[in-house]
Amino acid sequence: MKTNIKQELAKQWFKNLQEIICKNIEEIENNKVLFKSKKWLRNSNKDEGGGESKLLENGQVFDKVGVNFSEVYGKFPNKMKGKIPGTKKNTKFWATGISIVMHMKNPHVPAMHFNTRYISTSHGWFGGGMDVTPCFKDDKLKKWLHKSLQTMCNRHNKKYYKIYSNWCDEYFYLPHRKETRGIGGIFFDYKKNNWEKDFYFVKDVGLEFIKVFNEIISKKNKIKWSKKDKEIQYIKRGRYIEFNLLYDRGTKFGLQTGGNIDAILMSLPPIAKWK
Repeated sequence: MKTNIKQELAKQWFKNLQEIICKNIEEIENNKVLFKSKKWLRNSNKDEGGGESKLLENGQVFDKVGVNFSEVYGKFPNKMKGKIPGTKKNTKFWATGISIVMHMKNPHVPAMHFNTRYISTSHGWFGGGMDVTPCFKDDKLKKWLHKSLQTMCNRHNKKYYKIYSNWCDEYFYLPHRKETRGIGGIFFDYKKNNWEKDFYFVKDVGLEFIKVFNEIISKKNKIKWSKKDKEIQYIKRGRYIEFNLLYDRGTKFGLQTGGNIDAILMSLPPIAKWK
């Protein structure tokens, strides 16, 4: 499919970011555990794009981390007509993005999630964000995270942090549990005011995530953990699964648009428990 310059720039950034982050993660693992890559097509019978899923498992630091890139296009199912912005008259779409979920070996290192995307229908917009889910209460980490995100947001617009932080808390909420998924972060969607400024912000969010996960791993992975700590982590992962399967927009979008099942469900941890 022929893409315009905005689509091409967004696609190339997300693809480059995937490579940068995967190399960074392999370096954290001292290159002893490497990513396995799997390319996929949205439709094997006609050109509707696809993507590349990269998965690293059973490391010394990471239990499981998936770093997915996609560029897909075609038509939304008729049942989605009008429900996605810009699809009232025409259900054609084009979308690209990167999605990352980290499940850690050490229960004292929180699970971390990041994604950014660009979707084009009759108009285009950016969305995405990042959030952190510790297994244990950690006010110091929460304060540091939000200060870092506020500093990053303020480089672009001093109104962003409060809006996107609140949006994150509202989004990553489990109504049936009456609890938030973690300690928050930022979340934004339908960002389409100024393409150049929005793209600059989206790139900065990606670079900030690299800083955040490196800093957290550096600080928290030194903490010794017990079998009891691991059991608490498994229960917390159960909550993670509940949110992703019941409420997550990315999961729903992927399933409704014929995305790759393995890539969509890579966010699920390798082991989880309920009680």
